[in-house]
Amino acid sequence: MLPLQADMEFTAKQIAELLQGTVDGNAEAKVCRLSKIEEGIEGSLTFLANPAYTPYIYSTNASVVIINNDFVAEKEISATLVRVENAYSSFAKLLEIYNTIQRSKVGIDAHAVIEASSTYGTEVYIGAFSYIGKNVKIGDRSKIYPNVYVGDNCTVGNDTTIFPGTQIYSDCIIGHHVTLHAGCVIGSDGFGFQPNSENNYEKVAQIGNVIIEDHVDIGANSTIDRATLGSTIIRKGVKLDNLIQIAHNVEIGENTVIAAQTGVAGSTKIGKNCMIGGQVGITGHITIADGTKIAGQSGIISKITNANEILQGSPAFTIGDYKRTYVVFKKLPALEKKIQDLEKTIASLRDKASS
Repeated sequence: MLPLQADMEFTAKQIAELLQGTVDGNAEAKVCRLSKIEEGIEGSLTFLANPAYTPYIYSTNASVVIINNDFVAEKEISATLVRVENAYSSFAKLLEIYNTIQRSKVGIDAHAVIEASSTYGTEVYIGAFSYIGKNVKIGDRSKIYPNVYVGDNCTVGNDTTIFPGTQIYSDCIIGHHVTLHAGCVIGSDGFGFQPNSENNYEKVAQIGNVIIEDHVDIGANSTIDRATLGSTIIRKGVKLDNLIQIAHNVEIGENTVIAAQTGVAGSTKIGKNCMIGGQVGITGHITIADGTKIAGQSGIISKITNANEILQGSPAFTIGDYKRTYVVFKKLPALEKKIQDLEKTIASLRDKASS
């Protein structure tokens, strides 16, 4: 159940106007919270899009339900209905409005520390115990939640949200409309060490930075290492899940999405519009073609040159070959037994022939 702010209450009529829908029932029915249809209570707003949930519309206690225009009731419904062209997308629009309301914080908390050489735009929020280093530039309407660290010489664009506990090391560039979820680490050192004459490892200085372009979302506790030289680059529209490791000098192309617990080793270049499943391991110093799709738990150990391929396995290969191989793999115990039986038969025939 998602309560709205205390002063946020809407009527069915207002919701219908917002969604360009029509009201079927009490237009003055009021809602102040959002709910799932099976958990609806009085004063809540919900929706019905999946036919599997249709029985709940007759039993829900929600005050207002958003439905598709073509829905036909089979019996009486106590809730007020708001009919729209697409119930799912309309409810998603309301969730986005709700999210905007929740994040409408403005102002600088008295316990935030901002170095004098830094600047910030209008309608900015900087929460308690956040630290903004020297020569930092923060754009308009950006939100920096409590306990965030932004190092020296960083840039944060307009309409960007940085959630609590995120650490952004010096010299990094964060674009517009970026979301960094709690616990992200941006610009930590890449894993650069070299053995010396005593066979001990000496650190190689990592003096590059991280560039995150516009409309990027990065999930909680993900880490993006700074480059040894140059930049680690996350291109426009990339979406990264929680608990992802991006190593130094990696470049991820536009609109690529990566699921949780994936790791990308250093200097690898991933193309645009790729889809990478969870727990994928990608070796370093390779390129991955545009539109590549990689199934979860796969291992990528060499470059992928053909665009739009689907890969699976560790090491990964094309999905068709993988499925054919897996069919044989599942039959290996039966094949082994057949071989053993054949060996016994051959041995028996040899014994008879020699006697």
